[in-house]
Amino acid sequence: MTTRTSKRTLYRLRDVAPTVDSMFDALDPNQLERVRADIGFPENLGAPAVLVTGSFEQPVASWCDEIFLTTGIEVSRPVNRSAGLLMLAVDGEVYAIGYDQGFRLVPDRLKDHRFGLSFASRRVDPGKIRDLVAHTPGGGRTDITLVPGGASVWSLGIVEHAQIVRRLGGHLDDIPLTISRDNPARISSAEGGAGLRLRLGVEGGDLIADIRAIARVLREEKPSPELEFVEHVVPVDDPSLLTRLEAALDDLLGREPDGSLRAAVPADHWDDYMASRAFRARINSDTAGRSTDDFDLDYVLSRARVQRAGSRVAALRDGTVTLYRHSRADRADEIWASGALRWIEAEVSLGSRRFFLMDEHWYEIDQGYLQTIRTHVERLITGSPSVDLPPWVLGETERSYNESVPDQRPGYVCFDRKNVQTALHRGNGVEICDLLSPDNVLVMVKRAKGSDALSHLFSQALVAVQALRNSPEGRERFAEKVAEARKGRGLPENYRPTKVVFAILLKDGTELTADTLFPFSQVTLVQAARTLEAWGVEVEVVGIASTPSTVTSTGIRPLAA
Repeated sequence: MTTRTSKRTLYRLRDVAPTVDSMFDALDPNQLERVRADIGFPENLGAPAVLVTGSFEQPVASWCDEIFLTTGIEVSRPVNRSAGLLMLAVDGEVYAIGYDQGFRLVPDRLKDHRFGLSFASRRVDPGKIRDLVAHTPGGGRTDITLVPGGASVWSLGIVEHAQIVRRLGGHLDDIPLTISRDNPARISSAEGGAGLRLRLGVEGGDLIADIRAIARVLREEKPSPELEFVEHVVPVDDPSLLTRLEAALDDLLGREPDGSLRAAVPADHWDDYMASRAFRARINSDTAGRSTDDFDLDYVLSRARVQRAGSRVAALRDGTVTLYRHSRADRADEIWASGALRWIEAEVSLGSRRFFLMDEHWYEIDQGYLQTIRTHVERLITGSPSVDLPPWVLGETERSYNESVPDQRPGYVCFDRKNVQTALHRGNGVEICDLLSPDNVLVMVKRAKGSDALSHLFSQALVAVQALRNSPEGRERFAEKVAEARKGRGLPENYRPTKVVFAILLKDGTELTADTLFPFSQVTLVQAARTLEAWGVEVEVVGIASTPSTVTSTGIRPLAA
């Protein structure tokens, strides 16, 4: 039985009119010649479409020479990889799908590089991330994380305002695609970067219906709150600003290297880079600089410096970097070629604003900082607490409140000032929590008149979780205290904290929201939450309800202040 779906990568193309002629004109004639392309114009799709088929041929495989040197036996085996590319227009947008090596026929300059990522931020389950690639601007570092079983995005240690997510993959939330139409309970997944890789319908009608469903998500839905930070780093599109940035970059290219220009591997060709054994760069010259093992940034920058001022960026954009699968770098060994500018990342400042060039696109890298902090705080503060805490009588001390909770909420244990001593935490020891919930959640309680008290609270949580995660002595001492308080019913064996709740009463009983939480506390809260979540500890922030200070929860009138 023929399957109804197939896993493919879908690209959305920019600046291509939804006509057969425009789609054909967008293709690279040199590539078409290389694969000895056959061109077809499908009519059964009910939409303008172009089909390209061909093959990448290599008369002698690159490993044959090595086999001869190793064994003395002459071997001659060819390599022939098929290539198919379908371009089609759906509702005024042009899309492309590659088959086998056909993705190499999609012109890089025409790809919408945020297409797949934008879909993933809207439909991938934030709690089941399987694939994440994040780049640190200015640091030259790309972090690649693969979690086959899926993990929460916050357990992956992403620093929202300081990293640019390049690829995001995971389990899909419900969406009416062909794959789930017959079996809604079937779990599917997607990986989004420049392209969107997922199972698409094979039959023409199913394929177009799937593309429309994807387009509807992008048009009508917002990113999920946990993944909203992915889109806070927005490419610069103001023409006048882009002109200024390119002028600044041109000036930078004319100077001696100072570390502000770095080599960068194009994100959608990482596998090609890893398979390469030789590189050749050509920058406004009939000859090319050849290097083995790795891309030669020094050569490219030296060629840029000798160009006329004002033409350096254009020279890199028009220049090429070619990757080869064999050190001899014959044309038959060619894997992929791109503009040289794609291999350079740069940081440029205009006044107090900082910009970052990556994959030929400019980003303002500080613009989303405040928004990412606020979004994270809004996510942490919940209106539906998982812990059941009684109201706090205004005027009651923090210690009195904590001690009163077990009387009002059976199952809770008060550990306020009941510290645990370890070899690392001698003297006063470490306070593991103020309250332990019936299901062993660590509850940190604080009445806060300012940000200092909350900074101490967040630090306390980090120290406490570290003690329980990394110190056998700390776990043992805490378990003993729990067993004593619960009269023999202690913690589960091999207990590790999986959740921390910050329970906060603001000054005068003000409702706790992202608007009322002190600005500095928002920053320190997010920093602590990122660390805890990277350790696999869920973080929740709740506001404690308050009542007037007539009678305390213990039935005693508070002393006048």
